[in-house]
Formats: sequence, C-alpha cells, structure tokens
Amino acid sequence: MIYHLVVGDLAAGPLQEAILLEPAMQGEIIILKDILNVGPLKNEEGLSFSAMRSAFWNELMPNEKEPIQVHDAEHAAKLAAQLMEDTDVKVWFWMAPWPADVCAYHWLLSFFNNTIDRFMLLNIAGLPFLDQNGKVFYPKSIAEILPKEIVKARRLARPVTIAEVEMDGETWTKFIDENGGVRTHEGGKKLASHTADYYDSQLASFCSHQFAKASRIVSQVLNKYAVPTGDTFLGWRLRKMSENGTLQLQGDMNKTLKDYEVKLPGEQLVETAAEAQEQQ
Repeated sequence: MIYHLVVGDLAAGPLQEAILLEPAMQGEIIILKDILNVGPLKNEEGLSFSAMRSAFWNELMPNEKEPIQVHDAEHAAKLAAQLMEDTDVKVWFWMAPWPADVCAYHWLLSFFNNTIDRFMLLNIAGLPFLDQNGKVFYPKSIAEILPKEIVKARRLARPVTIAEVEMDGETWTKFIDENGGVRTHEGGKKLASHTADYYDSQLASFCSHQFAKASRIVSQVLNKYAVPTGDTFLGWRLRKMSENGTLQLQGDMNKTLKDYEVKLPGEQLVETAAEAQEQQ
C-alpha cells in the first residue's frame, strides 16, 4: 500500500490521473492542507499544533459559520502508526521546489523517523519535464506536471536517509525556536526564516495616496515578485499595516479583497515609484 502525500489540492489532480495510468503507483492520495511557510510554528499558548495553526488561518480568513480546521498533524500521526504496524505500507512525499513543499518535508521527518526506510521522497527540484507541446520546462509545482510525466518521475522515489533525518530535522527545530512569520525557499532543501512583515515593503510599493482595491495591490505584488504565500496572507498583511498606521483602509475588510481599499497615509504629493513604472 502506498500513501501519496502532496501539498495542496491542485497537486492532487495530475497525481490522481498518474495513479490511474500506472499500476505500480496504486494507492491513496493524502492532501496536506496547511501552508507551513507562513504563520507561527511554536505553541506558546498551550494549544496543540493543529489548534495553533487553525487559529492562525482563522485570523486570516474569519468565518464564524465555517471556521477552518487544520488536521495535517493528525493525518501524519495516523500514517506513522500504520507504517509501524504494517511493513507493507509506504509513504511517498512529492516535493516541488516551493517553500510550502520544502517546509512540509522538514516537518514530516519527525513523524517517520522510526520507519525512515519506507518514507520515500520524490524531489522534482531542478528536473526537466515535458509540457503539453513537448517542450522541456522546470516545474515549480507538482500541479504543473502532466500525469504521464509524473508516471516517469515515480522511478525517482527513494528512501530518506538517516543523515537527512538528523540534519534536516535539526533545521526544523531551529525554525520552531525562531518562530518567524515567514519562511522562504533558498534552493535545494534550504529555508530562511523572517518576520511576518517580510513582504510589507513590496505591498507598500504599489500603494499610493489614493485608495485602490486591496485585490489590485495584492495581484500586482504576486505578479511582479512571485510571492509564494497566496493572496490570503498578503491581504492579512494589508490589514495589519492599516492597524499600525502604515496604510489607511476603507471598506469591509471582513469580506474579500475586492470589498476594501487601501492607500498610503496623507495627501498625494508625488507619485510612487510603482505608479511611475506602471505608467511607462
């Protein structure tokens, strides 16, 4: 039995098609929902890891009717128990060169360190794949890979080594101690920890002294800088910036990014660098 672990719903689609194409890959896909490259890692209020992460995401996306529940840790613990009980069970973790994937890899090591010979890693970083037109490209996400190419990639599955468990496990412990709000991918399996305001200056660079839709500001930052957090985190940062006086906000910030606007404090005196660039 193979359990395929992937980060995010988008990655699961082509992987599921690949499993249908290749009998040797038959198994169950488990989707890790949490995006571990943002938010707290250290439990400082006596909460479980899942409760702490759930609280973080509910702060970003408040919804009293359907609060967010993160259960990745429980799923990983259940898998680890199955590997201990049944030597025929294997876990394949599909890792793309993206901070959420690399963070998940480091985090998962503590669950499977007792059955490391059956915790398989498929790291696609730096590997060439063919797109729909037959051209070579280097994907940043499992979701970008064609199912038939995923079938070929299965041959790269290898057990994580004891040395990797020791070294990479220490890295994750370090990030827990630092408890930064943002973790960036520095190539390979390397990560760097930063404070939660790491992308604030980029958000501010697209703001002017006139109100603009928060959705527009976030979209511009995502497009120009390829920020790997998604729009939800950046929208939260806009709200935090309005709380500390860096930005002014109007509208309903409890709804979508299209429902509120932000601007720099004060009146418009000179155009920002971002505005000047946009006009060129």
